[in-house]
Amino acid sequence: MTLSSEEILASARQCLQIEQAALQTTSDNLGDSFINAIQLIERAILSGNKLVFTGVGKNVPICMKLFGTFNSTGVPAAYLDPNQALHGDLGLCLEGDLCLLFSNSGETEDLLRLIPSLKRLGVTTLAITAIGDSSLTRVCDHTLLYHYEEEACPLNLAPTASTTAALAIGDALAMVYLEMRGFSKEDFARYHPAGSLGKVLLLKVDEIMRTGQKFAKAADNINVQEALLAITDARCGTIALYDGHSGSLTGVFSDGDFRRASLETADILTRPVAEFMTRNPKTIQAGSLAVDALQIFEAASINDLLVVDKENHPIGIIDGQDMPKLKIV
Repeated sequence: MTLSSEEILASARQCLQIEQAALQTTSDNLGDSFINAIQLIERAILSGNKLVFTGVGKNVPICMKLFGTFNSTGVPAAYLDPNQALHGDLGLCLEGDLCLLFSNSGETEDLLRLIPSLKRLGVTTLAITAIGDSSLTRVCDHTLLYHYEEEACPLNLAPTASTTAALAIGDALAMVYLEMRGFSKEDFARYHPAGSLGKVLLLKVDEIMRTGQKFAKAADNINVQEALLAITDARCGTIALYDGHSGSLTGVFSDGDFRRASLETADILTRPVAEFMTRNPKTIQAGSLAVDALQIFEAASINDLLVVDKENHPIGIIDGQDMPKLKIV
């Protein structure tokens, strides 16, 4: 059957809308069972145990993705093939582990055969399914449900909305537990040291800021002409100004400030730069992550960001134009 362009797009939108509805219904029905699942995860991890994910069919890639997500956020997790488990791989499981069993119908024979062995080992079982009254929920210690009205498949057969909801509720478990633990960007970077992601997350502002001759700074008692000369020599657009006695940052003056002020002040070149500088500019502490600097750039819509030490002394400047070059954005 040939579909027109309009029919192709209409069919695609219908698929997405059905899957979106599954996510919304799952979200609307979250309650005590989700809180209980989070507490089970916390109990297992704080006891020095791990999470074990298992499932068959389309649930295999879901489990693989989720155990990877938990591992990447510092939570020990593993995948257990239910068939191989009965032939020796149960050695992966230890007393106190939490096993998350994914089955849309709750009637997956491979998982049902696995439950008695898990219980003999002292493993806590959590059924994640769409059917509240199923064989799996009756034999597992705990249950967490996701919800969907229909599959996005035109035949209502291929797992689509159901797998989307299952994956999403697993992601929700991972992200809520991450937030509970106060997991930081630095923590995330430690588990992603290789590749561009790790390099970006580990990059500090000290490594990208301009210093020395590329950083214009002076005491705030100079005049505008002297400030402009310093900006020109450093080939940047901003000069950091500091108190001549304490060395603390007092403000910044940019070539944009000069252009705006010169429209109203005829003798601006000989006037003190302190009259025109921007006081209390945005800054970032030395040692901070470069991604934190990026957030300041985006939130404040600025072109340059000063780096200061613990005493608020200006020690460098980050030019917004340098960020894309470093592949931070």
